[in-house]
Amino acid sequence: MKRVIVDYEKLTSDILNLLVAKYPDGYEYDDIISFQNSEGKTISAVEVKSTDTIYLVKISRKLEDTIDQYIEDENSFDENNLDDFNDTNF
Repeated sequence: MKRVIVDYEKLTSDILNLLVAKYPDGYEYDDIISFQNSEGKTISAVEVKSTDTIYLVKISRKLEDTIDQYIEDENSFDENNLDDFNDTNF
C-alpha cells in the first residue's frame, strides 16, 4: 500500500469523502499523527485509507474550513429550486 502526504490545497473529492466518512464529527487530538518531513519540519496530519493508498492529510485551520464547507455543500440544496415546491399550481 502506498503512502501519500496531501496538503489541503490538493484535496480531491475522493479524499474529502474519506475524511468525512472517517471523521464525521471532526478529528480529535488522538487522531493526529506527527512526524518530521525531509526538511526536518514537524508535520501534523490525520490518516485516511482507500483501497490502495494511505493518505496523510496535513492539518491546518484551512483543512478544517475546507471540510466544514464540503459537508455544508454536500448537505445543502439549491434554494433557487424552492420556488418549484412553493408553486400553488400542483
